[in-house]
Amino acid sequence: MKQNKKELILDAMEQLMASAPYTEISVDSIAKQAGIGKGSIYYYFRSKDEILYSLIEQSYRRAIREYFDSIRSRKEASAPEKIENLFRSVIKRDFGGNERNILITLNLNNDMILQSKMKNAAVQEISPILADILEQGIREGSIKTDTPKESAEMIVVMLSYFLDDATFPQNKNSMKNKLKIFAKVLETCLQTESGSFDFFYTSLYGEAP
Repeated sequence: MKQNKKELILDAMEQLMASAPYTEISVDSIAKQAGIGKGSIYYYFRSKDEILYSLIEQSYRRAIREYFDSIRSRKEASAPEKIENLFRSVIKRDFGGNERNILITLNLNNDMILQSKMKNAAVQEISPILADILEQGIREGSIKTDTPKESAEMIVVMLSYFLDDATFPQNKNSMKNKLKIFAKVLETCLQTESGSFDFFYTSLYGEAP
């Protein structure tokens, strides 16, 4: 299937970020990588930053599609199970294995504006789905909160900051410990069963609790 030019531009940006820091990538190099004219870039995007932001949004949307694919055959899945499936998809998309999208996180060179845009994209894309899951949990009695929408937003924001090396420079053990604390905080705030959110650190590192 032939790609449209917008897809070619996004793919070109993703490919370039696999070999060069974001600050060294130019609109000219994106156009050359995509095999299109520079003018076509500006037809779809106003700037290089806008291309990156669209790429970040695309990354989260891919993760969301993976989540829905994972639960399509599990209509009776509980809310905690759906939360696990959702964040497994997101963590895998952002931080797992050889996924090229990890380079989006690693190559922003501590640009706080772009880091903020990345976090905003996470809130916009992930929070509404998480809020729906929390509302299911309230109905089935597995989760207790009076503010599902706000709780969902806070969960996504906190996780985004915990996993951000630019905000909290950290080694593997430090991050794992933060995620263990985060899992316990969620259990307390949402009043779920013990161990409901251990996947936050077991998914990321493939380690048992």
